Amino acid sequence: MSGASPLRILVVDDQSFMRMALRRIIEAEGDMRVVGEARNGVEAVALAHELKPDAVTMDVEMPEMGGLEACSRILKEIAPPPSIIMVSAHTQSGAEATLQALRLGAVDFVSKSSLHVATDLAQIDTELRPKLRAWSRWQGRRGERAPVDSAARTRELARVPELVAIAASTGGPQALTRLLHLLGPIDPPIVIAQHMPEFFTANFAESLSLDTGCAVREGSHQYRLDPGTVTLLPGGRDAVVAPRTGGGYELRLIKLEASVHPSADALFESAAMVTARPVGVVLTGMGEDGTKGAKALLRKGAPILVQDPKSCVVGGMPEAVIAAGATEILSIEAIAARLAGWARR
Repeated sequence: MSGASPLRILVVDDQSFMRMALRRIIEAEGDMRVVGEARNGVEAVALAHELKPDAVTMDVEMPEMGGLEACSRILKEIAPPPSIIMVSAHTQSGAEATLQALRLGAVDFVSKSSLHVATDLAQIDTELRPKLRAWSRWQGRRGERAPVDSAARTRELARVPELVAIAASTGGPQALTRLLHLLGPIDPPIVIAQHMPEFFTANFAESLSLDTGCAVREGSHQYRLDPGTVTLLPGGRDAVVAPRTGGGYELRLIKLEASVHPSADALFESAAMVTARPVGVVLTGMGEDGTKGAKALLRKGAPILVQDPKSCVVGGMPEAVIAAGATEILSIEAIAARLAGWARR
């Protein structure tokens, strides 16, 4: 990253091997530097005060003081607060703690393990550096005014949409919390594809329910998509929308050879195929998942609302869909207002 100072990272983990591995991963491309290492939450809080890092990678379970308490104290005591990314075990208890950390103010997480490997350094290597870069850039934009509605015209639907399909990845937990809080109950079912590993989405659904006032549930095979419901696709799996016997729609869990899960492309394409009046929403995220599905929705004449990349943690997904012909580029607030105008209960 020529011409810019390296991002300053504090690594917190009780295992010396993991601290060494994280240092090598973080410093591999020269645009980030590990300025300190802590073995527990007590050391983490002290070093965060002393070093004022741009970001912190935080383990969850540690002696003396765990990651949750350390996260809470760092965010309360240090101004401006660093971006904290949790590095969590791929377990039910790890998922619960990680989602609690997000509610406390941690900005994102990386799973230490995958479905088949207890410590998956390749997965950490793939996910951690982009998230550190993205959140540290966003940190400098805090307090900026939200982007305005970029559409030169107001698009109105002749009838209430039958289904709202939402795609999100990096930065999605915060964006979804804001969107659902502003939106409130609407008539059509909402289905969300948020890139997350297995175990995490059940807890994330509970967290969204608590933080937004919406009843959010993790979906399952043949899960009914009733009017007014908000359904989160299960982590590490893919799902499509299908007609339900007797009317309405349901989820069908499937297996795809996709690079990310749940697949937004699969969700969008199925919505375009089986529903008469779908709406697609694309929020912050890395990569291009959702672009192929957005094209299917656009061919059907369905509107695609995209979060303004300037307000995203990572603008890759929105930018790809904009290039494909997104209907409108909006702030989170404007997306909520547009959906409410179409479908408010």
